[in-house]
Amino acid sequence: MNIVRHALLGALALAACSPAPVAPARPPLDGARIGGPFALTDQNGRTVTDRDFAGKYRIMYFGYTFCPDVCPTDVQAIGASLKLLDPAVAARIVPIFVTVDPTRDTPAVLKSFVSAFDPRMVGLTGTPQQIEAVKKEFAIFSAKGADSPGGGYLVNHSRQTYLMGPDGKPIALLPQEQGPQAVADEIKRWVR
Repeated sequence: MNIVRHALLGALALAACSPAPVAPARPPLDGARIGGPFALTDQNGRTVTDRDFAGKYRIMYFGYTFCPDVCPTDVQAIGASLKLLDPAVAARIVPIFVTVDPTRDTPAVLKSFVSAFDPRMVGLTGTPQQIEAVKKEFAIFSAKGADSPGGGYLVNHSRQTYLMGPDGKPIALLPQEQGPQAVADEIKRWVR
């Protein structure tokens, strides 16, 4: 019995001495020039600005609804990650999908797309000039590919997902390519 008690006490002592994982004092994107003011159109046809999201954490993802593979997979990981969070934490986050293909991604198309992943997800589009401006603010690259024989086309684009703070400042990149659990874990490090 003494041996078991000593083994248990020894294990507890070792666990107490092990450092607990701690988030860095400063977020990795602290001070980065990412984000800024925008005025776009949401999936319901309403004009939305960055100020409409003030006080909320935001997940900013740029893609397009006609994307055959990466965008739906990434957006699915983002939507599923919110279901893995404590409901009170998830309620403080707005997932936002900004199109890089405003020609095809109308509000109606965006509405169908974002509603498939999470009811809270906001889809944003605008004129080509508005989209170019918001892409510049968020350091996003995109370029229309060649037309395919059927009339469609692909859009090459960067693939980062930003976690933005309630003040609109960047906090961290989310690892959407690693799946919902990795996204949820990174959100938990920063959303307080």
